[in-house]
Amino acid sequence: MSNVPDRLLIVEDDLAMQRQLRWSFDSYELIFAEDRASAITVLRRNEPQVVLLDLGLPPEADGVREGMETLADILRLAPATKVIVVTGNGDESNAMRAVATGAYDFYQKPVDTGVLGMIIERAFHIWHIEEQNRNLRSQASSPLEGLIAASPVMLKIVRQVEKVAPTNATTLLLGGTGVGKEVLARALHRLSPRADSRFVAINCAAIPENLLESELFGYEKGAYTGATRQSRGKVELADGGTLFLDEIGDMNSALQAKMLRFLQERVLERVGGREEIPVDVRVICATHQDLSELIGQSTFREDLYYRISEITIHIPALRDREGDAVLLAKFFFDKAVTDNGKALRGLTPEAVRAIDSHDWPGNVRELEHRINRGVIMADGRFVTPEDLGLDAPSTESEDLQLNLRQVRDEAERAALEKGIRAAEGNISKASRLLGISRPALYDLMRKHDL
Repeated sequence: MSNVPDRLLIVEDDLAMQRQLRWSFDSYELIFAEDRASAITVLRRNEPQVVLLDLGLPPEADGVREGMETLADILRLAPATKVIVVTGNGDESNAMRAVATGAYDFYQKPVDTGVLGMIIERAFHIWHIEEQNRNLRSQASSPLEGLIAASPVMLKIVRQVEKVAPTNATTLLLGGTGVGKEVLARALHRLSPRADSRFVAINCAAIPENLLESELFGYEKGAYTGATRQSRGKVELADGGTLFLDEIGDMNSALQAKMLRFLQERVLERVGGREEIPVDVRVICATHQDLSELIGQSTFREDLYYRISEITIHIPALRDREGDAVLLAKFFFDKAVTDNGKALRGLTPEAVRAIDSHDWPGNVRELEHRINRGVIMADGRFVTPEDLGLDAPSTESEDLQLNLRQVRDEAERAALEKGIRAAEGNISKASRLLGISRPALYDLMRKHDL
């Protein structure tokens, strides 16, 4: 079941009927509208799953033209919505026409709230089943669980991960702080034959040098003062699974030599021990540092570099992943709303533009923190740029292009990319969002080589 409350939009201009329906269906989150314009406004704002629509709307309360046009608008804007139309007594022909147009069901006046209640309850039930199926299809088509991306550069990395994951190749992930190296490391583990075994992560920069060796390889009782019992290290704990060495560029030279021996022989010795212990583990390393520069400075072993970089994956900064910041922001917003127990609707258009234009020096980690801050600081129903601690974007371009054709083509391509991204690659949905036909969309995609 969805965590979204069951919202019922009732489009009815008769105030007495509104009161009756309010009393009868107060178990739902009720929203009312009296005409076509207000119905569309609240539909966009509240996204109800079920709509109860009286076809006899003003200004033609005795006819059904306005009601039928409202039905068409609702189905165009929110095709998953279940619309139950209400018609006058004996007006079965218009009810059937509405169902043929796309209405979920119909009911004829006078209203029996018991029967109508069962129709509404069934409509919500069907909506939830369909929503669950949509989510399952989305997860099935998602290349990597936990990785949210739509930019071409990140989708290319997704394909790399899918190819590398089933192998035992030692993999090196390179990228700035906060780009999501551990997310990719966990994805490599989940897609591998080792997925049912442990994923063990250790940050080489977060542990003092004098303790890192025992953390990695373990120690024997009496190995040093305070070693009152035998302890297995992270490498041994990962036996059969995956070992993730984050920030390996911070590892000292002595430990680099021991790590090289382990990678070559796949055996380890605990600190203070003499026994060689075989370990079957897949190793993934990561660093934000330039290892070739460290090799030139003689602070990182060249032979270790070649051992850990059988496969190297470069993860770009968030600012170089077009469109991903907004996509991630919406994911982090939903998570932050749940975690903080806030009743917020979303991000303002200005906030979305601010996110899209920000440079994100702290990458995905900074974005997550900004969104969490925004959810906490928001006073209204929407998160603003001020809540995020970002400057509102300028409405004027600082680099005005005077070539009209170039400006038009760039805007057209940008609109196409955003429309297709918003539709998650569904061409029919994208064409509806962009207000053009499918053939026209295909022509524009060919024009811009999308």
